[in-house]
Amino acid sequence: MPLSAQQRITQQQCNPRILNLWRALQPLKSCVSFMNTGAHPDDETSAMLAAISLRDGVKISFACANRGEGGQNNIGTQTTHDLGVIRTAEMEQAADVLGLRLYWLSESPDDSIYDSGFSKSGEETLEKWGYERTLKRFVQIIRSEKPDIICPTFLDIPGQHGHHRAMTKLAHTAINAAADATFTDVSLPVWQVKKMYLPAWSGAGDAYDDDLPPPEPTLLIDSRGEDPVSGWTYEQIGQQSRRFHLTQGMGRWVSPGQERDWPLHLAWSHSNQPDRTLFCALPSTVAEIASFYNVKSIENMLANAQTAIEETLAAFPRLPDIGNAASRALSFIREAIEHCPDTARAEVEHRLTDKERQLAIVIRLATRASARAWISTDSLRAGQSFAVHIESTQGDSEKTGIELDLPHGWSHHNGHIAIADLEYSHTNYPDCYLPDYPAAPAILHSVTLNGQTSVTRHPLESRSLLLPPHSAQLSPQQALLNLQNNNRTIELQLRDQYPAAATPSLALPDDWRATRNEEGFTLHAPDQVPPGLYTITLLLDDKKAITANRFTYPHIKSCMRTHTAAVTVRVLDVTIPDVTIAYVGGGNDQVAEHLNSAGFTIHTLSDNELQQNSPLEKFDTLIIGLFAIRTRPVLQSLMPEIHRWIDRGGNLVTLYHRPWDDWNELTIPPRRLLIGKPSLRWRVTDENAVVSHRLPDHPLLNYPNTIEQSDWQGWHKERGLYFAKEWDDAYSALLSMSDPDETPHHGALLSAELGKGRHTHTSLILHHQMGKLVPGAFRLMANLVADITRA
Repeated sequence: MPLSAQQRITQQQCNPRILNLWRALQPLKSCVSFMNTGAHPDDETSAMLAAISLRDGVKISFACANRGEGGQNNIGTQTTHDLGVIRTAEMEQAADVLGLRLYWLSESPDDSIYDSGFSKSGEETLEKWGYERTLKRFVQIIRSEKPDIICPTFLDIPGQHGHHRAMTKLAHTAINAAADATFTDVSLPVWQVKKMYLPAWSGAGDAYDDDLPPPEPTLLIDSRGEDPVSGWTYEQIGQQSRRFHLTQGMGRWVSPGQERDWPLHLAWSHSNQPDRTLFCALPSTVAEIASFYNVKSIENMLANAQTAIEETLAAFPRLPDIGNAASRALSFIREAIEHCPDTARAEVEHRLTDKERQLAIVIRLATRASARAWISTDSLRAGQSFAVHIESTQGDSEKTGIELDLPHGWSHHNGHIAIADLEYSHTNYPDCYLPDYPAAPAILHSVTLNGQTSVTRHPLESRSLLLPPHSAQLSPQQALLNLQNNNRTIELQLRDQYPAAATPSLALPDDWRATRNEEGFTLHAPDQVPPGLYTITLLLDDKKAITANRFTYPHIKSCMRTHTAAVTVRVLDVTIPDVTIAYVGGGNDQVAEHLNSAGFTIHTLSDNELQQNSPLEKFDTLIIGLFAIRTRPVLQSLMPEIHRWIDRGGNLVTLYHRPWDDWNELTIPPRRLLIGKPSLRWRVTDENAVVSHRLPDHPLLNYPNTIEQSDWQGWHKERGLYFAKEWDDAYSALLSMSDPDETPHHGALLSAELGKGRHTHTSLILHHQMGKLVPGAFRLMANLVADITRA
């Protein structure tokens, strides 16, 4: 929906003109561009980028490989592609804070450049991503953005994430290919990167463990100062950006005095000059362009532009003087663009058009001209029209104008936007995000001062989403049929159907049938349905319907992922134990829902229930879900009671936790159990890794389901992570597994008989496998919750 009055006031309060103007002035200082590269959203070096852009005026960009689909989700239960859409939106918000131009190597949810999970090898990563595909997209980004400098965030060394290693490894090749006229896979003009730096800091931490020391620093980026207008340190500004990576739990307070410098190692340079500053061997100002590229014909124009730029910077905070000086600089820049020799345009023109765009923003802010626009609804449909509201002020400018730049098929007439009924398409994964040049729909705001008319682009006040022409929500989107019971029906709810008058139907496998009811459909599988995976698609008037998964978290702009409306049914064979099960989730998984759909009866306990007297006495088994020790603090105070409940015969199952999820090795488990870190050392990333049963006769591997090698097939992403590192002798290690050429891990599944009860801890990502409908995950989970004294 359009912003409420309260939201608009808050937005205004967070965007004072004087601070925006100060920040708009800084890019006028420099003609140098710096591209940071990484594998995932949140890999950017935020504090360093804040310093070199908001203090030194460097044009910054970030080339990111994938959307982080394989990462954690600290704010919800979305995974894979849905999580990728959310993390893309988070990265865009983070980029806005820094003025960071954002490029993605991954261009769609089906792209091979995908966050398939943790990797320990750059070679393995590039094999999965597709080397040629990844190189081509990397070169395309370099040739589009034209960075002078490239600097990866991580080193290509053992102990580092394979995705990080792949991007650093490929950077060398991509730089050469971008400058190579014989590399014709990308049709854009060649571009020569001038320098490549590597981080001269270690990437070790809770997740990674670099085997080798970083290279010697050759340059130090000082970022210990503070912004003179806001008073914020550059480290704090970096965290203001990073806090938008909320799914990853980012954003920390940095007290004054805790700032850091950023050591860099010059890995390669196109010049033989000594590299004493970031700007060495580069045209750092407009005035230096003429001598650097030997363009004598525009030397005076550039010198005059530089003088006017310096006057613009010196005039702060006097708005009229800033506007007048900036308009003079703009006229000289435009004259230089017009007369730039063709032989120099490849290196010069984009630097000058950058200045033209930057000066336009300064002039708009200095003249106090403003514009905002919003559409009356957040849900758009083709073939309809919607009111659009525009507010603008002329300020001290001579003249202003407002136009709307609209996507193909959109038109603006008499205060309304009409959308033509064209073939529907929605970009789940935009390939770039440019804060200084927002994509359509956008406002084109022209401002005239001293005879110079300049145009700036603004995004609309809030994001409206174009919904599919035939859409509906079919739920559940996943379902299970367990051959151990006689039920062969699934109730499907149909809602949010558009057009409402369309006739819905299902495209069914052979021998399946569906009957309509008031809620949607009853799906009937054959009595002798074979085990397997079945996809049933929804049709509206015999056309495939599309589901739009919309996400409206307050820290990001509205976004959505569209996909075929369908239900995926897994037919499997799982013996369900006859036990009463309580579940305490951390809000980061759907374990209870998955188990209920398989035929278990799960009671999800609230905090109020947990605080009652003897809350567990009526349950045989308690499952503590992902991260719940941290997100459900009541559990920590309840652990002594849970331990006593185990002694009396209770069965506690804890799903994987990280060390920082308030997992105290002595007080949370009933006997000492230490989780290993960094995670790279205590995980198995190969989802097909051989799993050996160390105790093949153990009841947990045999009752009520015999766990066989087939149960370890079809796994997705990885086996598990944050395996136990050390444990009390009371625990038995049931499994052994490893990545290739590594020592086997034994801490993936531990179980201890304690008194009359049991504690089992698993670091296998069973929650994820159940979400992917992997049969073995359900069969093993059934065993973990069972009363194995009955075996």
